Amino acid sequence: MPAPASIAVIDALTDWWEEMGVDVDHARVDALLKAAEQAETAAAPQVAPARSRGKKPTNWVEEARNLAAGCDTLEALKAAIESFEGSPLKPSAQKTVVFDGTPGASLMVIGEGPGAEEDRQGLPFVGKAGQLLDRMLGAIERTRETNAFITNVNYWRPPGNRNPEPEELEMCRPFVDRMIELSKPKLIVAAGGVPAKALLDTGGGIMRLRGSEHAFRTAGGFTVPLIPLLHPAYLLRRPQEKSRAWRDLLLVEKRLGELGG
Repeated sequence: MPAPASIAVIDALTDWWEEMGVDVDHARVDALLKAAEQAETAAAPQVAPARSRGKKPTNWVEEARNLAAGCDTLEALKAAIESFEGSPLKPSAQKTVVFDGTPGASLMVIGEGPGAEEDRQGLPFVGKAGQLLDRMLGAIERTRETNAFITNVNYWRPPGNRNPEPEELEMCRPFVDRMIELSKPKLIVAAGGVPAKALLDTGGGIMRLRGSEHAFRTAGGFTVPLIPLLHPAYLLRRPQEKSRAWRDLLLVEKRLGELGG
């Protein structure tokens, strides 16, 4: 049986496939990554972890909640997220990807998390899907430079571009809520199934959630309407769905007008 490929090789190959427009089988990639991680763990010398007498393990969700609550500006929140060590995704990521665009804009777009290009540049939605998102926003006269703010529900790229796990999203959630409270958008667009389901705390798929408005409330009590949208990466793979995305964009434009945004 051949030895499993290294994690670095699998990541590099996955990035190349995505840049070439290949539809990546993420389930297969995750299986290969797991096999590679197990092989590397087995090959590494086993060292017993040091223990601090009487010291309790860190509750990282509570730590995130405390850090987020102590931030009164977006820049302070960005610094707190960049300093946060609780996510298991951070050690393998190149950059912490927090936000881009116009702080305080009436429209906030929230995506899933960084991919390969976002991880390299440290900004959300800058790969091919991000370029399509920019064109979509432009169709309703929105740009990062003037009237749109863009962030994610997860700030570090998962290995192999897999979806973030529920525990990984839970650690980021206090930061997400605080960013919304500080930005005070009039409307949120959840770009894709992962952010839509995470923010609305539902198991429903994006096809059921899209096309309608939902009420969203942060832990601190800030309320704002939220409209789920098909992820631009999905539209690149299935361009026949762009008509649905266009109808959803028209709903976003209509509601922003009604909300004075």
